[in-house]
Amino acid sequence: MFSLSTTVQPQVTVPLSHLINALHSLKSSVGSSSSATAKPPQKQHASEQDLHSNEPTWSLRDLGLSDLGVRQLDEIVSGVLPRLSQQGVPSSSSPSQKAWRTSHLSSQSFFHNKHGSFGGKIGIDSPVFCRQIPSPLQSIFTELHYWPVWVQSRGFKTLRKHKRLQAGFERPMEPDGFTPSFMKGLLTRDKGMEVETLDKLLKSKNIPDGQQDSFKTGFAEGFLKSQALTQRKQDSLRRTRFILLVLLLVGLYGLSKTPFLSGLDSVDPVQMKNVTFEHVKGVEEAKNELQEVVEFLRSPEKFTVLGGRLPKGILLVGPPGTGKTLLARAVAGEADVPFYYATGSEFDEMFVGVGASRIRNLFREAKANAPCVIFIDELDSVGGKRIESPMHPYSRQTINQLLAEMDGFKPNEGVIIIGATNFPEALDNALIRPGRFDMQVTVSKPDVKGRTEILNWYLRKIKVDPDIEAGIIARGTVGFSGADLENLVNQAALKAAVDGKNMVTLKELEFAKDKILMGPERRSVEIDKKNKEITAYHESGHAIVAYYTKDAMPINKATIMPRGPSLGHVSMLPEDDRWSETRAQLLAQMDVSMGGRVAEEIIFGNEFITTGASSDFDAATKIARMMVTRFGMCERLGVMTYADQTKQSPETQAAIEHEVRILLKDSYERARALLKSHAKEHKNLATALLQYETLDAKEIKMVLEGKALEIR
Repeated sequence: MFSLSTTVQPQVTVPLSHLINALHSLKSSVGSSSSATAKPPQKQHASEQDLHSNEPTWSLRDLGLSDLGVRQLDEIVSGVLPRLSQQGVPSSSSPSQKAWRTSHLSSQSFFHNKHGSFGGKIGIDSPVFCRQIPSPLQSIFTELHYWPVWVQSRGFKTLRKHKRLQAGFERPMEPDGFTPSFMKGLLTRDKGMEVETLDKLLKSKNIPDGQQDSFKTGFAEGFLKSQALTQRKQDSLRRTRFILLVLLLVGLYGLSKTPFLSGLDSVDPVQMKNVTFEHVKGVEEAKNELQEVVEFLRSPEKFTVLGGRLPKGILLVGPPGTGKTLLARAVAGEADVPFYYATGSEFDEMFVGVGASRIRNLFREAKANAPCVIFIDELDSVGGKRIESPMHPYSRQTINQLLAEMDGFKPNEGVIIIGATNFPEALDNALIRPGRFDMQVTVSKPDVKGRTEILNWYLRKIKVDPDIEAGIIARGTVGFSGADLENLVNQAALKAAVDGKNMVTLKELEFAKDKILMGPERRSVEIDKKNKEITAYHESGHAIVAYYTKDAMPINKATIMPRGPSLGHVSMLPEDDRWSETRAQLLAQMDVSMGGRVAEEIIFGNEFITTGASSDFDAATKIARMMVTRFGMCERLGVMTYADQTKQSPETQAAIEHEVRILLKDSYERARALLKSHAKEHKNLATALLQYETLDAKEIKMVLEGKALEIR
């Protein structure tokens, strides 16, 4: 800031730009008042007023120059401002120059190239100057609104342009003038703002005297309402801030409880003292293989003395409900060691790295409590095959950590990992290699012997009739798992309780088995007499073919009571579990499936056959196609499999379809011949079904032998 000090008291310091503007206006005003003959040109006076109309008006008293005379003021202005001619342009003594002059010379430094330098003529005898650091006088000239001299228009480029401002040329003014706003604030802050009072407002609005009181009252009411509105807004803002603060604290507290922020997860082992191999039924082979693990956990020195080692990981593979989790718990219970349980989905979180962190924490705790058992259920959800996916770029971190913990650089002694899955095809190959899950135990569905043991185990937990033979129920539950058999016993107990009985009998067990196999009874369905008769003959056709066909499975029950999606059902039970089936047995199954449609056609004619045989045809077609394409039971196509028929030639596909049609047609004809030869038995069985609705194997045999049934 450039300051100008005089001997006048008091001494003041003001910005030079405002001082120049003030002196310029003061000089004009003083000159006009002292000399009436020396009047500036009208055009120039108007221009100066326009140029300085936006600047604040300053008096000599405001600047502390009230004691200065006209002569002294003129000397100050002449010393600071350049000498101007009467037309406001440089005098004619200056050398002649063109209106525009362009120079392509570059300056000596980057600073001049970027910011430019000031050059031009000052007055008549003033030399042209160019400096790195602008002088105070340069600053004065750059802030002048109107200056009839050469001004250098300069930017970063080396092209320099000079323009001689002609008289009357006005530079466009900025909205707030050339005086910085913060400088204006410094000059005007002591003067204060003039507050408009209510009385002045009444006078300026020209409000009559009679209405002034009403105006004041309305003004006061509006002021109070605005205050109340402002208070409400402030209260609402405070409440909003408080709620946001509470939500922020709650969110931070919740995040602090996540493993991503809280650090280690707490993993507590479980002691399985009440679960042993005695509680596991129907999986004797799996129990025998896991017995080695129990011996190692009980006495590890027995195996290490010979230099051998037990597999680190054991993979239990089998359908759902076969007892894989129960087996893992029994291993820990037999060995009396800590048992750590986890599911594969527990390691999958939204935060990156949480799954790997939980794996590390789990194995850290297990190593500290070795020997122990770690059981990971549904292993395929965490140990699936690793793939490159942009949607899941961090999905491999968890399985990589699991692989490293099981067989990495650090030893993992005394910790047995047991994994369970029903989808082993999805597991990563690195997870099931030797050294990790190198021992695979298959836990299959129980056979007749296993189902009998499971049923006896669960029947001992309820009140049951002592005369019940679990083997009979076991024969009729082919394909049931341990969980299915437990559900069967539970459903029978519930049925006995509903019927008000004090114990579970064979009837409730049969009811529960039919409910699981065929669905619940739909006694509320109203079926007309005609459809009921068609259903009776349809189911009787199945039963007749099954009874008189040599290689068919024995009949267990026939019913025309609607169950699930079907209107009737005939169930057949094998005497023993079938591990494989012969060609004669497959053809017998096809013949039994065709018996229902053949019976409808024989009894009611071809015009009244129904859609009830659609599922029967599906089963028969599936058997015939597998005989041709997979089992090699077709002489024309030979012992060759055709897994994907779409990849075969058109001739081969046509041959397959032809052979399947022949098998189905022959089966249909065999069922027709059998039903025609046993028409009397067919009619008697249909009549009995219409009367009793449900017949078991013993009652069916009595009807077909012509014996009378006991009244039920």
